[in-house]
Amino acid sequence: MNWLTNFVRPKIQKLRNKKGASAAAAMKEVPDNLWLQCTKCGEMMFHRELEKNLRVCTHCGHHLRMPVRDRLRMLFDNGAWTEIELQPVTVDPLKFKDTKRYADRLKAAQAKTGLKDAVVVGHGAMGGLGVVIAAFEFDFMGGSMGAAVGEAIVAAAELAVLQEAPLIVIPSSGGARMQEGILSLMQMARTTVAVNKVREKGLPYIVILTDPTTGGVTASFAMLGDIAVAEPGAIIGFAGARVIEQTIREKLPEGFQRSEYLMEHGMVDLVVPRHELRAQLVQLLGLLLHTNPAADVVNLPPSARRKKRHGEEGGRFAPPDPTVPDADHYDSDTPPAE
Repeated sequence: MNWLTNFVRPKIQKLRNKKGASAAAAMKEVPDNLWLQCTKCGEMMFHRELEKNLRVCTHCGHHLRMPVRDRLRMLFDNGAWTEIELQPVTVDPLKFKDTKRYADRLKAAQAKTGLKDAVVVGHGAMGGLGVVIAAFEFDFMGGSMGAAVGEAIVAAAELAVLQEAPLIVIPSSGGARMQEGILSLMQMARTTVAVNKVREKGLPYIVILTDPTTGGVTASFAMLGDIAVAEPGAIIGFAGARVIEQTIREKLPEGFQRSEYLMEHGMVDLVVPRHELRAQLVQLLGLLLHTNPAADVVNLPPSARRKKRHGEEGGRFAPPDPTVPDADHYDSDTPPAE
């Protein structure tokens, strides 16, 4: 008994502890984001499958939020683009502090996303056409707009004017950044002036509204696009639905503030699934930039106009009207007198 207690049992316990430690160490090496849950249907998806599907749920088609660099790679030709260096801005100008210092929140967001702030500006080719894109990262403090974001939109607009290229902005934001107070609200006017310079230059300005686009971003540059394109199911609005219901004391319609609802009411031009977005943008840019007619415009001679008027081209037109005078008897550009 002493032999079993003093020798065998400690050996077994030692082996068990060693295997348990190895298993725990192995579990620590496994990433905790291998499986992601759809925020709409609740189904679990393997991360590689989700990324391959452009972060669109394979079960219900819900469009999950997309990291900004992945989105830029999706849009530019061959995923190649050049990021521009943005001008530095004053960090924490108001020395703001709530439950945590604003400067600490910025550092945490930068460590989480690898970005300096909530917007990345890049330029490159899309369908062979040069474009400038400014895209938001929602994971950086909810994509909120502070001085750095305003500077990024201004820089993107100036680059578009300099390159004579279309400007595409992809907001994903909760609105103005409260930690910068009035300095954040000032960016609404700055960004509006910046995109108006692009439009005054005669260059296309397209906005891709993604989930969510709200607050001061919606009240400024996000709703000024020549063409407003939205992803399916995106929340687009100024105030939140609960705030509106409490204010007007009424129940809002089903799907209120969703992209499909806005398109039905004329606030959005197109709702395009993410898989079709790049092709749709290439087509739009081609239509907006290639404004010359596809062929020379030729004026028809009077005899040809007479044939067309009297239906003498294989029956494709209406039969001749006896009340209409012959085109050869008067100037084709001047209608006959009554």
